[in-house]
Amino acid sequence: MDQGWHSSPCAPVDGGDALVDDIIQIAESVNVIGEYRLTQRKECLNLVRRLSFFLPFLEEIKRRSSTEAAPIPKSAVVCLTKLKKAFKCAKKFLKLCQSGSKIFLAIESEAMMVRSQGVYEKICQALDGMPYEELGISEEEQEQVELLHKQLRKAKRRTDTQDIELIMDLMVVLSTNNDRNADIASIERLSNKLHLHTPEELQQETLAIQKLVKERKGRSAESTEQIINLLNKFKRVAGVPEDDLFHVTTASKPLAKINPVVIPKEFLCPITMEIMTDPVIVATGQTYERDNIEKWLASDRRTCPKTGKVLERDSIEEWLASDRRTCPKTGKVLEHVLLTPNVALKNLIVQWCEKNNYHPSKKRENVSAAEAAPCSADDISSLVEKLSSSNSDELRKAVTTIRLLSKESPENRTLIANVGGIRPLLRLLSYRDSSIQEQSVTAILNLSIDKTNKQLISKEDVALPAIIEILRKGTVGAKENSAAALFSLSMINENKTRIGELNGIPPLVDLLKTGTARGKKDAMTALFNLCLSPSNKDGAIEAGIVPPLLRVLDDPHLDMINETLSTLLILASSSKGRRELGQLPFIGRLVKFIGDGTPKNRECATAVLLELGSNNSNLILAALQYGVYEALVEVCKNGTERGQRKANSLLKLMSKAEQIP
Repeated sequence: MDQGWHSSPCAPVDGGDALVDDIIQIAESVNVIGEYRLTQRKECLNLVRRLSFFLPFLEEIKRRSSTEAAPIPKSAVVCLTKLKKAFKCAKKFLKLCQSGSKIFLAIESEAMMVRSQGVYEKICQALDGMPYEELGISEEEQEQVELLHKQLRKAKRRTDTQDIELIMDLMVVLSTNNDRNADIASIERLSNKLHLHTPEELQQETLAIQKLVKERKGRSAESTEQIINLLNKFKRVAGVPEDDLFHVTTASKPLAKINPVVIPKEFLCPITMEIMTDPVIVATGQTYERDNIEKWLASDRRTCPKTGKVLERDSIEEWLASDRRTCPKTGKVLEHVLLTPNVALKNLIVQWCEKNNYHPSKKRENVSAAEAAPCSADDISSLVEKLSSSNSDELRKAVTTIRLLSKESPENRTLIANVGGIRPLLRLLSYRDSSIQEQSVTAILNLSIDKTNKQLISKEDVALPAIIEILRKGTVGAKENSAAALFSLSMINENKTRIGELNGIPPLVDLLKTGTARGKKDAMTALFNLCLSPSNKDGAIEAGIVPPLLRVLDDPHLDMINETLSTLLILASSSKGRRELGQLPFIGRLVKFIGDGTPKNRECATAVLLELGSNNSNLILAALQYGVYEALVEVCKNGTERGQRKANSLLKLMSKAEQIP
């Protein structure tokens, strides 16, 4: 008889009181963990709040157990044990979100969201069989817990709430390997969003990443390298030294002995004789490194074509007598200054570098010693005064120097704004000389990296109209940097609407159609950001954004598939966008990406198809005809976390669509 009583699920067992104490202690301890990382802050605060709601319920169990001297039933101990495990998982998740690497948490935000949903799942499982009556819980308290149970199930089933703007920022920053002006704007925006722009914040992040690298022990080497590279980009923008603090290698393999290699002559830029990373072709057919030829075309005549330094005497009279818009190697006058990417040569250089384990050194602006030296407020004030000069050569030199200084450091950007440099630069956006226009808009782009400067520029009524005008009629380089400037300034929400009202979207679409690879990238990021404003979606569609986006998808050299699909996802959230995209050929393309693309391609394409199919079951059936089912099953098994969730949702939609008569 005694044995049968103990086998009952309601039989009391010892240790239940200590179990309740442990759960209470965990619930109370999470309230003092501290500040959470921005990307997970809302989720963490919601989780802490929900855990605290359990305290009255747990206190009542403890009080009744002690006052009535009755052990907690076995069935309740089973549920409470599960609840303790769930709470421990919650605490571990919260600790990671409080002290983990901000960059890691941003990159892995999808996985972190799934992890938080797993915590809710565990709590719900613990509550499913909770014996409230055997515990003697009051009806009022039971109702509160059951209401919380329902809320947790709703939270567990919620749709994707990830910051889509953050996704795009990460894709843009992680996809670029050089810190040109436009890329710096993207990096600065992301560093501000993650609060990684002061030396103290970057030092804390460095320590967090060191800990992550040590814990991984060589696993996830590619992801770790991405995190470290992004940290270094943040440091460069903030002017913080890139200390070699990572003693644990990402591959956990001994470094091979490096043998000296001979770089093929055709891979060297004729101006500096350094290996090229972004080779471009000029009108004469010669190839140069982009930065070098751009500096040559914009330079004063009295400079050395190789070093860029000002010459003290006319040591090469014939060269100095020629027009500066000449080909440095042949000396011929250029018919135009368009620079065409030498994609074939770039691919050969990349392949050669990979084969020979050669890593080109990071390039810096080739500025004179005077320009590179730290500047005082007086020095910059003098330069700003020259922005009003009637001498075009003096004016060009002053604005070029300010452009270079504004790229060098955050301190320079602040100084230029403080001495009143923004207004004269904005006036120069309408200057008759196209090269001065280009230097000015690039300087404005650099200055806009600073949040305060962004506000100051935006307050000037002439700023956005003038930038949009250069985007319409400027040189190739000016158009690219104008697009990047609009992207930077559109981080202010009010500017998103204003740029749309000023008809700034059509010239961005034109740049997306006809620009260089770099121009298309700048246009893409600007358009993505502008389309986050509901008022701009229809305007972008009316401006003809969809056809060039689809052409970008078909161009393997641009490598902007994920960015393009993310932009199409935003457009698909509007009725006009769905009408434009809901064509069978596009559905076929999406299916192809889901079947043959990279994991990120598959994720993005699945998200777009889900958005379209949720509003039109015929498109779901069309995708099935294209053979999407098997591809989605594969994504469910081996895709990214977000891709798996989107694929599962799409499969459920397909099941419903097939049942429709």
